[in-house]
Amino acid sequence: MKTSVAILGSGTVAQTLAKGFADLGHTVTIGTRTPSKLAAFQAQTPVAVDSFERAAAKSDLVVVAVKGTAAESVVASVAPFLSGKVVIDTTNPIADEPPDHGVIRFFTGPNDSLMERLQKAAPEARFVKAYNSVGSPFMIHPAFPQGRPTMFICGNDADAKGTVAALLEGFGYNPEDVGFVESARALEPLCQLWCAPGFLRNEWNHAFALYKL
Repeated sequence: MKTSVAILGSGTVAQTLAKGFADLGHTVTIGTRTPSKLAAFQAQTPVAVDSFERAAAKSDLVVVAVKGTAAESVVASVAPFLSGKVVIDTTNPIADEPPDHGVIRFFTGPNDSLMERLQKAAPEARFVKAYNSVGSPFMIHPAFPQGRPTMFICGNDADAKGTVAALLEGFGYNPEDVGFVESARALEPLCQLWCAPGFLRNEWNHAFALYKL
């Protein structure tokens, strides 16, 4: 089913997901404070560009794809427009500091997560964590010889997770629901694990997969 999608952010992740949704026939609006950054992208991709607030207001599905350090303020600014909507949270709490021997520094602790903070900033939104544990080149239709990778998701709303799971299947992933918003405390560090081989050995071409008996 086609829907209207707001992608909040203008970086590589936002552009990758915007193109993915647009290629599947969804109506896509990118929300940004710097529309000039998207001029070349918009010339090649059928998306609209608007403010964060207007993009969120006119869309049925919202994707948060801004830097982790900006995510809370952006979500707070659009919270009135997120009530009842499915909101995909792709963010990670990456600090503005260099990695420690390949391990990215976070500004959250082990009993906290950025997703929990976003849910508190917009309590009526139906947040689902997804896309935080893989690089942007593999977010849409990843092709690995071993088969489909796994995308771990979590959130408090079962129906919202079902909606996101269906989207992920359409984008070439096996979705795996690992629980409620608190499970983001476990999912967000997958970003650190995914990035470590890249920073240590310049190996970035991988994704996670869950195998079950």
